[in-house]
Amino acid sequence: MDIPTNSLPALIASSTGWNSKTAKPRTGDGIGYLDRMPNLNATLGCAQLEQLPDFLASKRRLTARYLQAFAGLEQVRLMQEPSGCESNDWLQTLILDEAVADQRDTILEATNDAGLMTRPAWTLMHQLPPYQHCPRAPLPVAESLARRIINLPSSAGLA
Repeated sequence: MDIPTNSLPALIASSTGWNSKTAKPRTGDGIGYLDRMPNLNATLGCAQLEQLPDFLASKRRLTARYLQAFAGLEQVRLMQEPSGCESNDWLQTLILDEAVADQRDTILEATNDAGLMTRPAWTLMHQLPPYQHCPRAPLPVAESLARRIINLPSSAGLA
């Protein structure tokens, strides 16, 4: 059965590991999406893994610096790891109180103009054009956070 490549089933198939031409699951000899990793990429990945403990320590130091820097501000908070958990501190995220959420874009513009690469949260899936008309439940918490989040520079080299 041929499925047109511009159809919704083809789009779904291409993102789920299904073969759009045969309507059968793609299979391979391992975990993944039948992608290949050249030896050079694998070597670089292994070298990065050797540095992982140092990267994580740097990210923790950066998070601690941000926590200290924002400690005195009452209308913002840095997202923190829940108790009993250990974050990899991959991304430092500032959350504005609802009372100042309308200032997020002004803050983003000012920080970026000053050379700090801040950015808003990612666009929620249901707000992206291909999904705007898909069924969904109400998402008031996600929508509230999307209006209030500022992602801070998070490179391990900043610590």
